[in-house]
Amino acid sequence: MSEEAKKVIGEGRAVLGLEFGSTRIKAVLTDENCQPIAMGMWDWENRLENHIWTYGMEDIVKGLQGCYQSLAEDVWAKYGIKITKLSSMGFSGMMHGYMPFNGAGELLVPFRTWRNTMTGEACRKLVPLFHFNIPQRWSIAHLYQAILSGEEHVKDIAYMTTLAGFIHWKLSGEKVLGVGEASGMFPIDSNCCDYDAEMVKKFDALVAEHNFCWRLRDILPKVLCAGERAGTLTAEGAKFLDPEGNLEPGIPLCPPEGDAGTGMTATNSVKVRTGNISAGTSIFSMVVTEKALSKVHEEIDMVTTPDGSPVAMVHCNNCTSDLNAWVNLFEEFAGKFGVKPDKNELYGRLYQEALSADTDCGGLMAYNYYSGEPVTGMEEGRPMFVRTPDAKFNLANFMRSHLYSAMAALKIGNDILLKEEQVKVDSLTGHGGLFKTPLVGQQLMAAAMDAPVTVMDTASEGGAWGMAVLAAYMIQKAEGESLPDYLSNRVFAGQTGTTVQPEPKDVAGFDVFIEKYKSTLPAERAAVEGLKG
Repeated sequence: MSEEAKKVIGEGRAVLGLEFGSTRIKAVLTDENCQPIAMGMWDWENRLENHIWTYGMEDIVKGLQGCYQSLAEDVWAKYGIKITKLSSMGFSGMMHGYMPFNGAGELLVPFRTWRNTMTGEACRKLVPLFHFNIPQRWSIAHLYQAILSGEEHVKDIAYMTTLAGFIHWKLSGEKVLGVGEASGMFPIDSNCCDYDAEMVKKFDALVAEHNFCWRLRDILPKVLCAGERAGTLTAEGAKFLDPEGNLEPGIPLCPPEGDAGTGMTATNSVKVRTGNISAGTSIFSMVVTEKALSKVHEEIDMVTTPDGSPVAMVHCNNCTSDLNAWVNLFEEFAGKFGVKPDKNELYGRLYQEALSADTDCGGLMAYNYYSGEPVTGMEEGRPMFVRTPDAKFNLANFMRSHLYSAMAALKIGNDILLKEEQVKVDSLTGHGGLFKTPLVGQQLMAAAMDAPVTVMDTASEGGAWGMAVLAAYMIQKAEGESLPDYLSNRVFAGQTGTTVQPEPKDVAGFDVFIEKYKSTLPAERAAVEGLKG
């Protein structure tokens, strides 16, 4: 394998996928069979500045170059060669958010990420106008909120994109997005894989009184479907990605996608009636639907697969951040006794403890809200743990309550989708940090969804690998070969995974917990009001 991989890299036949996650930027290099052969990583973290969650431009550039350098070092360490050519490449990032640029290519305001919940006024006006759910994190919500707030920069916008779109633009000069990523900027018409024309007209009419020098389509990226060519790596782009100057220009780029699209790809969940759950800093589920929903639900977003099929998405801003904080506290406590446990083992032991807990958590309640949570109507978040005086307060119930909390908002949204809308799902595939400890996250998620949950053997490769697969599809697809067929027949043929069925007692216990969770939400709101600053 080592010699063959070295030959693949040396001959320029390898494929690169790179994804900007919430806490880690990851690059994966694959061979022609989509098998990973090298990897690079760069840790980073968003910060709250002037009440806005953001990453600085310096952080973005440093992260991109640092992650690629990490990949190059891994290739050198394993194979003793440098990366000079690639057969194709693709870039992905956290969906949504707001990055407006002027005509000189300058970012007009700091990058506003998906985590912000500052566009409620805009959403309340856009949803009835479009008869379509517009979540607070969507780019169009940020744009209209900036207009409503009278922000000066809006008149100077020449281009607006996402993080993935920005990276692609810097490397190729092309102002494009994959349709899945574009569906987090503005509603998509799946019949033509483009922005919904009627909604575009409605928005232009809505803001006509401001007499901006732009119309909406002037500033939005061009939409492309999976498999289409999206430009090539320019000489400037090659130097931007690899300042050492080893990487040659001319590499074909596939359309940039969001982490939702790469998650669907990485879990073979782009067919109708399949779905996946991504659980990390945020948590979201994606279910490819057979038909439109009966009505607009503010808890459910309609986006698309990378090839344009409609997807019902339940996106929650908060998942593992509070869990991680508690694990860090336990680690600190152990350190006071001179014990330095392996972090993976510590997670494993604590997560496993949750399986022996009462299925309803024994009177313990937790809210993992580091930031606002639109699914439950929270503008801001305050992590909170509360219990009754007679609760069964033990480690098992404590851990289970926090694992339930990490899934609770997702369950609320999916109860609408699966129970009220009667959407049919044949399979759900889990990926992300919550599923890293074997079986625990799966078992509790199966209880939350009341559906079997599968974790594939390739799940640890994540979105960067999914992005590499999309890049490979662009250059490898046969005439008329669809993305679902390519994934099933070439990428996932023979792949194995572990499937966990929902336990009735766990389902019943989670249902009890979620009713108490919803009834205790006023306490969370009071915490937001009482703990300012």
